[in-house]
Amino acid sequence: MNIVFMGTPDFAVAALEKLASCHNVMAVFTQPDKPKNRGKKMQAPPVKECAEKLGIPVYQPLSLRKGEDAETSLAVLNQLAPDCIVVAAYGQILPENILSLPKYGCINIHASLLPKYRGAAPIQKCIIDGETTSGVTTMLMEKGLDTGDMLMSEEVAITPEMTAGELHDKLAAVGGELILKTLAACEDGTLTPVKQDDSLSCYAGMISKEMCRIDFSLPAKNVYDFIRGMSPSPCAYTFIGDKRLKVYFAVMTDCTSDKPCGTLIDEEKLTVVCGDGKCISFTEVQGEGGRRMDASSFVNGFRPQRGIILG
Repeated sequence: MNIVFMGTPDFAVAALEKLASCHNVMAVFTQPDKPKNRGKKMQAPPVKECAEKLGIPVYQPLSLRKGEDAETSLAVLNQLAPDCIVVAAYGQILPENILSLPKYGCINIHASLLPKYRGAAPIQKCIIDGETTSGVTTMLMEKGLDTGDMLMSEEVAITPEMTAGELHDKLAAVGGELILKTLAACEDGTLTPVKQDDSLSCYAGMISKEMCRIDFSLPAKNVYDFIRGMSPSPCAYTFIGDKRLKVYFAVMTDCTSDKPCGTLIDEEKLTVVCGDGKCISFTEVQGEGGRRMDASSFVNGFRPQRGIILG
């Protein structure tokens, strides 16, 4: 099958590699290069790097909906005339003149079991919510956000200690396999699209830096799920005094306390009281201006004081 692929981050790379091994990927569309880190050096998206290694032409329009880039992109797509456009975390909304262009339509690889967790951050949100199951859904794209008919899905179990990063990697691999099955069924004419039940949906919107701050007034289990749901990116954080502390992972403890929530009751194990009186201990952290490390290494350098309130 002749395919155009649209995707940007690491999540989309596995799908691109799988498609390139079985189909003719004619072109890749991805977001423009962006400045990264303090040096502001321009960095290519992971999908661009993958496409270039595979020898696939890359297009990086600022927009597919308006302006000269949109007109050029539409002309390119009309000339390529792909059988299908496969989309995975592209980061742009496709206009109707592109959605209606391919023979088999535009198929999106979405990192949740739709209709639940539509939106940009389904991986983080399902762990924060304490879900025990996630998965990948392939769906026909329409002008609504993640509202198109479902084609195929596959479940992935979420273990109690799994972080968003670990779930991301599992779902990316599953997505690569699932899109191959979906395209095979498209060609065989055996797909049965299923409409989504909007009443079962919830929205997992973009996560801002302000949303990453830990709320210790929540029960310990909720705080624990929040930390692993934000790990490794964008990463949960709190403050010790005026210093920001990123928290990559924590563990539930048997400790209980009647101290105010956020109180550090064990400075050696970084054990903090939560809203239900139960406690969690940080195990992997990163101090302001420092590097990621285990809690004991941080304690040895920072020397936090017992009884201070984090927040």
